[in-house]
Amino acid sequence: MLGEQISESKGRRIVRRVLSIDPPTAEVSFEDTGSILGIATTGMGTYTSVIQPDGSIYGEGQGMNMTQDGQMLSWTGSGSGRFGPGGAVSYRGMLYFRTASPQFARLSGACGAFEYEVDASGNTTSKVWEWK
Repeated sequence: MLGEQISESKGRRIVRRVLSIDPPTAEVSFEDTGSILGIATTGMGTYTSVIQPDGSIYGEGQGMNMTQDGQMLSWTGSGSGRFGPGGAVSYRGMLYFRTASPQFARLSGACGAFEYEVDASGNTTSKVWEWK
């Protein structure tokens, strides 16, 4: 069951590179700012996307978010996506959190269901809900 929304961020895709053409595989890195559990964070992540024969995308990634005072939350995740107009991408999937930070302790070992969007200009938006 989906619980409360635990994070929201906006950012920018900063790097894309082709890893393979058989199957078509790309690596993407991004940076963002937002909040997790109401705490302001900056984040970064990298994911690998593999285009499936039906045109859908499967991706796996990892990243981290930090507060201004250096508290950190890391994540790994996977999801399924589709291409949109002008190279936009839309993903849905799951994140798995790890942290030693007291501020984010309730997320240690927790799962989050995410929505991740990249528009045709490379702007990103992300929302995550706790999965209970």
